[in-house]
Amino acid sequence: MPMVDIDSFKNIRAMVIGDLMIDEYLWGSVDRISPEAPVPVVAVETESQTLGGAGNVINNLVAMGAKVFAIGTAGTGKAGQMIFKKLEDSGVETSGIVSEPQRPTTRKTRVIASNQQVLRIDKEIKRRINNRTLDRLTRIITSQIQSVDLIIISDYDKGLVTRELVARTVDLARSHKVLTLADPKSLDFTKYTGVSVLTPNKKEAGLAANMDILTDEDLEAASRKIMAQASLRRLLITCGKDGMGLFEQGKPSRTIASKARQVFDVSGAGDTVISLLGLGLASGAGFEAAAGAANAAAGIVVAKVGTATASIDELKQVLETNV
Repeated sequence: MPMVDIDSFKNIRAMVIGDLMIDEYLWGSVDRISPEAPVPVVAVETESQTLGGAGNVINNLVAMGAKVFAIGTAGTGKAGQMIFKKLEDSGVETSGIVSEPQRPTTRKTRVIASNQQVLRIDKEIKRRINNRTLDRLTRIITSQIQSVDLIIISDYDKGLVTRELVARTVDLARSHKVLTLADPKSLDFTKYTGVSVLTPNKKEAGLAANMDILTDEDLEAASRKIMAQASLRRLLITCGKDGMGLFEQGKPSRTIASKARQVFDVSGAGDTVISLLGLGLASGAGFEAAAGAANAAAGIVVAKVGTATASIDELKQVLETNV
């Protein structure tokens, strides 16, 4: 497989449009069961917070040295303020983030004991962005699009990534010849019509194609349905331990196998895939080479606990080993 020029990632400027969240972790240990109910008692020892949702895509891009311009919304409370601070501390441009008091920032709290997640608590309100915010974000995207090499749409179905916002973004990207990748959450994939690459997982692909994907033939059939639905030239379907399927108009499908490794946490693996795939394509690599790098990076992060990222050195080491 041809190598991807990882060192060129630092020259790429990416725009990330998506639902920004805070992932909170409560780390502790369990040594007894509660007398009140048959549940473990977790003695919390440390706490940590990191960017989640589209913020994890941003973290992956920043870890590879890329420059990032963030587009999204944040609430005005503590979690919203944390979004701005964490992005700014990472050197991310935040002028594309609109504060909406009526849309508090999603916060996901995970309780971890002995390297295993035992509970997740979500605080969120799903609400579509209003027309004023839609128009404001469109103006920001329009003003920045000439200076970016890549747009990643990270849809977590919290209300930011509407059909209208995707359509406007795709039209602008086409007119400026900018690559667009989307990680879908909506089951109606026509919402993402015209993006350069769509990256669903196998479950999402099956639901969108209205079929069970049990065999390679099923995966092929689902890919054809999805590509027709959303007018796609390229589609990448992640299949967990079975790797990923690559589908490209006019070319035979290809499969990239996962490397066997211990899996601690699959949180955020899809964010890693779309980030590295985008960087690979934007740096001039072919679809298969870029997907290979994305697959390698995902293998690194699932061996870590929590929404993690791969480092440049880790990725280089894995890719060099696989040559």
